[in-house]
Amino acid sequence: MTCHDIPEALRETSTSKVKIRSKQKLLTQGILGTGIALILGGVFFMRLILSPSTTSSPSLTSVKISSSPTSIPVVNSSSEPLENVFGHLEYKQAPISTLKAVTSDGRIRLRRNAAERFMEMQKAAQYQGVILIPISGFRTISEQNHLFFEIQRQRNQNPSKRAEVSAPPNYSEHHTGYAVDIGDAKTPATHLSLNFEETTAFSWLKNNAAKYSFELSFPPNNPQGISYEPWHWRYVGDQESLETFYKARKLQKIPSN
Repeated sequence: MTCHDIPEALRETSTSKVKIRSKQKLLTQGILGTGIALILGGVFFMRLILSPSTTSSPSLTSVKISSSPTSIPVVNSSSEPLENVFGHLEYKQAPISTLKAVTSDGRIRLRRNAAERFMEMQKAAQYQGVILIPISGFRTISEQNHLFFEIQRQRNQNPSKRAEVSAPPNYSEHHTGYAVDIGDAKTPATHLSLNFEETTAFSWLKNNAAKYSFELSFPPNNPQGISYEPWHWRYVGDQESLETFYKARKLQKIPSN
């Protein structure tokens, strides 16, 4: 049978069905293609969100590093306020090379500037009939250790009682080479005693020591709470000596007079 044997109405219907099926096939393919595209686009979008960006800042790794304890600044312990021991402040031992003898036998030494000024003061006092003698000057930490602990044991003193009259090792002004214990040669019985306050030597020192840059270390009611020592003087006539004593007071929060 040829196409001409098929009635015209039927021929049109068949052709229409073919066209419809063709359109349905194209539509289905279009829908599937769009769906696949949407799915692929969604997957790409989710991967873009979830994957770490190479340009974003800061990354999770950098945050962990920056918050690590190793990144916390280390506090310098030397900047912390230092403690005092029974009112005594901590001092470094002077280098031996900086010392000069103030006695003929070389036994008593001070820092060079302090030694020279002390001898000038000594001569000036002697000119006025007052004989100042140095009893003790620079002491090593080892010598102070013996002076503090050995005598403490001999006298059966507790540390706080001993500290009223002698500084513990590392806490003596004598370590600095700027401190000197002074006596009156005419009244040796008053050496290292409160009775030294009654001597002509002490009276002269009160009126003249400042001219030679010496000051009383532990006057009555001193802010450190150390027992009054009229024989104990210190040199504060140059920058280093001044800073040695006054910076120590500031760092260790000793109130001023």
